[in-house]
Amino acid sequence: MTARWLIVLAVLGMIGAAIWQTLPQAPVAVDPGSKSVAFTLPDLEGTMRQLPEGEVVLLNFWATWCPPCRREIPSMVQLHEKLAAKGLKVVAVSVDQRLDDLTGFVKEYKMPFEVLHDADNAVSHRYGVFRYPESFLIDRHGVVRQHLVGAVDWMAAPVVSAIEAMLAEPPVAGMASGVTVAAAN
Repeated sequence: MTARWLIVLAVLGMIGAAIWQTLPQAPVAVDPGSKSVAFTLPDLEGTMRQLPEGEVVLLNFWATWCPPCRREIPSMVQLHEKLAAKGLKVVAVSVDQRLDDLTGFVKEYKMPFEVLHDADNAVSHRYGVFRYPESFLIDRHGVVRQHLVGAVDWMAAPVVSAIEAMLAEPPVAGMASGVTVAAAN
């Protein structure tokens, strides 16, 4: 009887492994030192937005149902209040499927920065994101400087210092700044 169960378990394990191999896998993550991936997503009003160019960007992937995401948002709001005037652009990309959930959450947490909606996870997959929250610090040249997985205390001295150092670097000549509104086709 034990041998029979071992054979059944071995066969099920092989079938499971074969099925796992055929499932789509998350692409390779956008690693520090690589170029950020351009994208266009709707904001809460449906206006199509692009990743800011020529700016220091905190790109955060999150969801309303994610407890670590909820924990880090207040410090992200504080970071935005502290460094937005110095040029930091915070772009929070929600992977929630329902826009209604997202809109209420943004109001409740008083999120003053750009919030975009990635309902089908297309952009998060392009960044290799599959755990939430995940964040990318992107410099003015569009290069990912840091990839952070998990909740971050955005007001921690080392984090603020790293972002302030990026903000102190010279701007990119000839590049427009700010969140770009995508042209309607």
